[in-house]
Amino acid sequence: MPLFKQFRVFVLVLILLGVSVEALLTRNHLQDWSSTLNVAIFPINGDGSAESRSFINSLKEADFAPIEQYFGEQAAQYGLAQTRPIRIYLGSEIQKHPPEKPAKAGFFSSIYWSLAMRYWVRRNTPSIHVRPDIRIFALYFDPAKYKRLPDSTGLAKGQIGMAYLFADRGLNGSNLLVTTHEMLHTLGATDKYGLQTNQPIFPVGYAEPYKSPRYPQEFAEIMAGRVPMSETEANIPESVQKTMIGFVTAREIRWIK
Repeated sequence: MPLFKQFRVFVLVLILLGVSVEALLTRNHLQDWSSTLNVAIFPINGDGSAESRSFINSLKEADFAPIEQYFGEQAAQYGLAQTRPIRIYLGSEIQKHPPEKPAKAGFFSSIYWSLAMRYWVRRNTPSIHVRPDIRIFALYFDPAKYKRLPDSTGLAKGQIGMAYLFADRGLNGSNLLVTTHEMLHTLGATDKYGLQTNQPIFPVGYAEPYKSPRYPQEFAEIMAGRVPMSETEANIPESVQKTMIGFVTAREIRWIK
């Protein structure tokens, strides 16, 4: 390996080591749940359309209240002492788009994107009157022009989420579901569906894995994202209220040991 390339790899390893240590310390702080976590949501006009602009201008913090309520209700199910796990703040609109995640990312390209995303966040995040523990960047698109959106992403390193959403009040339930899912990723929760099939993985991807009869399930496990109707069929829930935080997810975010 050429000397210059060795040096680049060495520098990258040092950067990753520093990022990993910082991420570990931050996650330990967030996951002790001794205080309410501040979540800042920053809207972005994803498609540059007038429809998305109008939708963003109409947004209020109250639009995200169901997520706060959901976290509180789910935390109570696990006996968490913190009665208000999160508090959501709506930040100012951001004009500059974040770096796009590579469609087929290899190891180094994924690392590069993660670092680029963290750098973009530091350079482009507007200030708000509280220090956010989690930052969610909500990119809105006109559903009349976009029937399918890119996959949303949540990073536990840096507590950064990028949610691709529809600029439509009628799809608010779906938007909140996606936002909640990515928010949990930033806290260390992992996906619980098959990457090839998108089907919930039994038992970790089932809200009530030991329900009898097993099918149909009534709720989706939030990190699986679908309600199992049979061994091979599952439906996307209409809202976050039709989901539950399962045992494994609760353990990943340290609501339970």
